[in-house]
This record gives sequence, structure tokens and C-alpha cells, in this order.
Amino acid sequence: MILNRNPGRPTPAASGRLRRAIAVGVLALLGGCGGGTSAYQAYVPTRMYSFGDENSAFTVDGLKYSINGFSTATDGSGLKVLDCTVQPIWVQSLASAFGLTFAQCNPGHVPSPQAVSYAFAGAEASDIAAQIDARIAAGGFQPGDLVTVLAGGNDVVDLYKQYPARTEADLENELGARGKALALQVNRLVGFGAKVIVSTVPDMGLTPYAFQQKVEFSDTDRAALLSRLTAAFNLQLGVNIILDGRYVGLVQLDQQTQAMVRSPGSFGLTDVTDAACLPASPPPGCNTQTLVTNGSATSWMWADGLRPAYSVQSQLATLAINRARQNPF
Repeated sequence: MILNRNPGRPTPAASGRLRRAIAVGVLALLGGCGGGTSAYQAYVPTRMYSFGDENSAFTVDGLKYSINGFSTATDGSGLKVLDCTVQPIWVQSLASAFGLTFAQCNPGHVPSPQAVSYAFAGAEASDIAAQIDARIAAGGFQPGDLVTVLAGGNDVVDLYKQYPARTEADLENELGARGKALALQVNRLVGFGAKVIVSTVPDMGLTPYAFQQKVEFSDTDRAALLSRLTAAFNLQLGVNIILDGRYVGLVQLDQQTQAMVRSPGSFGLTDVTDAACLPASPPPGCNTQTLVTNGSATSWMWADGLRPAYSVQSQLATLAINRARQNPF
């Protein structure tokens, strides 16, 4: 038996096999992309529409349901001016990544802004169909439109409040049905030719509201219950959307919020359990001047008991931008 005198270096025969394997792999990859002569065209939407709840919504004054910020400029009296572009919510950052401006936040007076949010505070999964209908009535969709969907957090909390009059299994079944119904609306958008970024619901069992419920009730771990109810909704949302990256990109905000709580320092967080906004100034009236002592939009996870601060919005934006750019839209 002849041994290779240099075990760290492959024999000539092995090297040949390796080169052939690499060549076959490259050819297979090119074939899967439509051949070696086809150029990859980066997806660049020219319009964007957002559907969902307060996590994607603006007030008529351009305020966000998070922690609003101020511009460096002042008004005539020297007071700071609120600026809707400061500490943007996730859909704003996603739109900006493609050079789009929201109609609800357009301080630069961009003519005919091509991003519009149909989301509103308090919306539940059942409201998304009407939001889509409103877009259809306003002109509909065209192939390649970028659409975002995030809803279900209000469903989780509203149904949770029916516990224990309704069993956990009953609530999970209904939340699963609502998650599936939302998935069907996502699939409906695909039918219009839109490219959809859909986010799961953040883990509602990690919110300040959940921790308060855990302290207030001793019948069961209410925070853990809210996490299980969230999971029931997200599971059916995920398994019922069209599982084709050419049309739908799924962003798992539930997993991201869990990671942020497990390792706050990795995300620059100093508080993952408390609300940053003063109780007297909840979103959308909350801003960087109405926070609790040491409260922060960037290093605290939650704006109020249920709504995320900029720290979470920013993480969601990063995930959404990566998905929109990496999916074969």
C-alpha cells in the first residue's frame, strides 16, 4: 500500500475528481439560473404598498406608533420640530432602500410619492382584505409592485383576553384560523402580480404587557401563554402562504424578538422588559422628549406595553430589505 506522503495535499487523481465535481456544480447552477448567458436582473420596485396594523401605520399628521423623533431644525420660535423620517418604522426603511417615499411622510415634498400605507392602528387579520380592496379601488396593482403585510398582534391580545372563559386550545385553534386567513390574503396579492414581504407577529409573550399579566395572574404563566398563542397564529400563517421565493418573502419577526431578549447586548439593548414611553404619552403621541427616566428609542426594546420601539423596527427593516433583495423577485 502506497501512502500519500503529504496528507494535507490531495493526490493528482483526487485533485482531478475535485475539479470535475466543481465544474459539474457550476454548470448545474448556471442551468438552474436559465443558462450561462442570462444576466441577473436586480429587483427594483417602482411602487410600494403596506397593509397591516399600527406597526406599519401613520397618523394623518405623519406620526408613527412607536417613538417619534425630532429634526435638527427648529421652528420660528426655536422649538424642535417633529420629523417623521427620524427613527423610521420598518416599511419606511424598506421603501427608502429602493428610493421610494411614503405619501404619509414626505417632508421633502417629493412629487407623486410612490409608497402608500393602508395600515391602521388596531387592525386585525380580518381587516387586511378591506385594506387591499381600498388599494384596488384606488388604482390596483401592477406587476412588480412591492407589498408588505404585518398583522395579527392585535388578534393575539384580543383573544388572549378571553382566557380562561375560553380554553387555550380553543383560542389557539381560532388564532390558527386567523393566521391561515391572512395567508390567503397574501396569496391573493400574489395573484395581482405583486411581490410580497410578509412578517410574522412579534412574540407577544415578550412584551411589557405580557410581563404585567404574568405578575397580575397566578393561574398560569400568562407571558408563556401569550407566546404560545402567538406561535399558533404564526404557524398557520407560515404554512399557508405560497412557498415560492419568486413571489413571497417571509420575515420571522417572532424569532428575531426572541433572539433580542436572549442576547440583548448583541443588539445594543439595555432594556427588553419595560416600556420607554411615559404612560401619559403613549404612541403615537410618544417622542424622545416624553420617555421615562433613561428610556431610549434605540436601546430599549418596547415603546409601550405592546408596540416595539425603533430598535425592533430597525431589526425588522434589515430583515425585510435583505429578503426583498435576495429573493428572486
